[in-house]
Amino acid sequence: MSALLTAAGATAQVQPPPAGQQPAPPPAAPAPPPAPPAPAKSAPYGAGMKVNLSPDGSKYLRFMTWHQVYTRYTENNTGTLRAPNKPQRGQIDFGLRRSRMVLLAQLNPRFLIYTHLGINNQNAVSGGVAPTTDGKKPQFFIHEAVTEYKVNKYLSLGGGLHYFNGISRLTSASTTSILTMDLPLTNFPTIEQSDQFARWLGVYAKGRVGKLDYRFSVSDAFLTNQTSTPLSLGVNSGAGSSTINTGTGIAAYNPQNTSHVYQGYVSYNFLEPEANLLPYYTGTYLGTKRVFAVGAGFLYNKDAMYSRPTSSVVSVSAFPTTADQFAGIATQKHSMKMFGVDAFYDVPLDTASRTALTLYGVYYNYNMGPNHVRFVGPENPGYGTSATRGNAVPQSGTGGSFYGQAGFLLPQKIFGPKARLQPYVAYLHSSYEGLHTSGGETKGVNVYDAGVNVLIDGHNAKVTLNYRARPDYSGFNATTGVVNSVDYKPEITLQTQIFL
Repeated sequence: MSALLTAAGATAQVQPPPAGQQPAPPPAAPAPPPAPPAPAKSAPYGAGMKVNLSPDGSKYLRFMTWHQVYTRYTENNTGTLRAPNKPQRGQIDFGLRRSRMVLLAQLNPRFLIYTHLGINNQNAVSGGVAPTTDGKKPQFFIHEAVTEYKVNKYLSLGGGLHYFNGISRLTSASTTSILTMDLPLTNFPTIEQSDQFARWLGVYAKGRVGKLDYRFSVSDAFLTNQTSTPLSLGVNSGAGSSTINTGTGIAAYNPQNTSHVYQGYVSYNFLEPEANLLPYYTGTYLGTKRVFAVGAGFLYNKDAMYSRPTSSVVSVSAFPTTADQFAGIATQKHSMKMFGVDAFYDVPLDTASRTALTLYGVYYNYNMGPNHVRFVGPENPGYGTSATRGNAVPQSGTGGSFYGQAGFLLPQKIFGPKARLQPYVAYLHSSYEGLHTSGGETKGVNVYDAGVNVLIDGHNAKVTLNYRARPDYSGFNATTGVVNSVDYKPEITLQTQIFL
């Protein structure tokens, strides 16, 4: 019986399962632990902070922002104050040269809108609410506010507070891709006088026909907001009721200027075309394009300046504070006529080492009325209202100017993939009739710059070290235009730029 039971049990263990049932699978092997994720690689900047609103990216919203921070040693011009009644020969200071933001949107291939906001030239001494005496709380203002309609592939029309300037390529320069540390400022002859920080309220037309790019605009001249009056165009002599005022023959901005400003710039590109969606011209392409462009431009503003000749003599007592000086004192009106011709050459040289060359030259001819000359110092470290304080140099005036710059992008092997070096030099020479010796000989203006860009991520992250030798017109007489002596002062600046 035992044997029979054992045999029956063995038979039952090997019987097949009922129809429709499968044997249980063997247990699965334990899963290996997940591999740690590979570190993320930084992606090229590309379009930056861009939000696509359509699958193909034709409708989008883009944000751009940048800061340019200065650490600088300046040997000040003669007589500079750094605080009330505190003369100072030189100093190391810190400042914000530019802090900006652009909002750009295109929801239709024919329509474009963008807004440009920011501040400029803030340091501890100047650039604030009261720019000549206070550096605190600078005005955050609109640089550009533009709407644009694309008529066809050859023509776009726009209007608003715009940057479609004439005269030269540098007059509409991009401040994020400058070859040198900064622009010469001679390219902005009317800045903060009859314009709003090189921008204008008006309408424009732009486009491209073949290799020819063009831009033309008609704008209002901003009121100068200056205290200039016909009496301020002269000098007083005598005393009391016998004080007389004699004209100087030096032109100033006309506070009664209400004429339109006409501008235009045309360029022909022999090699690759440049982007023209926005008004900003690139300063150096760092070997990414082959560009050779020549151009010419102009600016015309009727009766923009006024003056009184030296033959104009009036009694000061005849014009109390309530009198209308403009009706009682004859002045001469002068139309502003400005022209420029330039050439830009930017090409890669060796594709293996990724070297590149950038060259630019421009000639300006400005007619701003007799003997006009104006001093400007970027992010001026000087206190007060003296025109020649701090780092100011003759920025514009009636006469001619030449500006040239050259840069070379060194081989990539020097620092490897982490950074690139781009040394450069620049030279500005101006000859203004309002700067001359006592004998009447024109006194030339020469400004020398040399430096190097350390390109950590192209223009998006770079450091620039610049040395400048600038003229100090310590003996300049503003009422006669006579320059007794010129001394050159050093200026060393370290600029850091982040552009996203």
